[in-house]
Amino acid sequence: MTAALVILALLGGWELTVRAGGIDPLILPAPSQVAEALWQDRALLAPDLWTTTYEVLLGLALAVAAGVALALAMHLFPALRRALRPLVIGSQAVPVPVIAPLVILVLGFGLAPKVLLVALVCFFPITVNLADGLRAADPDARRLLRSLDATRWQALRFVEAPAALPAAFTGLKVAAAVAVIGAVFAEWAGAEEGLGHALLIANGQLATARAFAATFLLFLLAIALYGACALLERRVVDWIPDPGER
Repeated sequence: MTAALVILALLGGWELTVRAGGIDPLILPAPSQVAEALWQDRALLAPDLWTTTYEVLLGLALAVAAGVALALAMHLFPALRRALRPLVIGSQAVPVPVIAPLVILVLGFGLAPKVLLVALVCFFPITVNLADGLRAADPDARRLLRSLDATRWQALRFVEAPAALPAAFTGLKVAAAVAVIGAVFAEWAGAEEGLGHALLIANGQLATARAFAATFLLFLLAIALYGACALLERRVVDWIPDPGER
């Protein structure tokens, strides 16, 4: 409730400032103008929203598959972990805007480079959080399983994987929140549709309200993805109490 009141106050102050002539609407449109652009340009923005959502979902799925496989491999084989962990960390050192044009140049202007760039942005938090969660499993539980002659697979299945789920979902929620960044950079590098493309076109046409409307849709998409992952976490990791219930 408090957050809603703060948001309403900020939007009200923003609206009054623009309407009073304190800011040029061409630079910063009023919230009412952004809402009007959302409605009037819905025929343009709706297909772009679907395109970006599709790219983000595919890229996030690819990041989950690659991140889980890599984290498990690093956990099960220490030598592989020592070899790959610096590469995993180094993969985040190269800014996406720098490599996006190169990826587009190699893979073309289709769906593949967008999915790949989204996955590149997303897989790091998934991989690192899952790998750290697997290593942080209760050592006493591990020793108990070893005393019962449990196999490595059984230790992973019954102790390490469940213990790593909270950390894995933390990485997934972070990845979901930043996934739209990869999609937008990919669309800026080369695309014919998507919200990133819509932003470029709107800026070129000085349609500032439409640009803010597209940005607002990106914001909603990130929030929706994060919320979906949080809901899935509550369903899967149901043995951890909700902090809000304490």
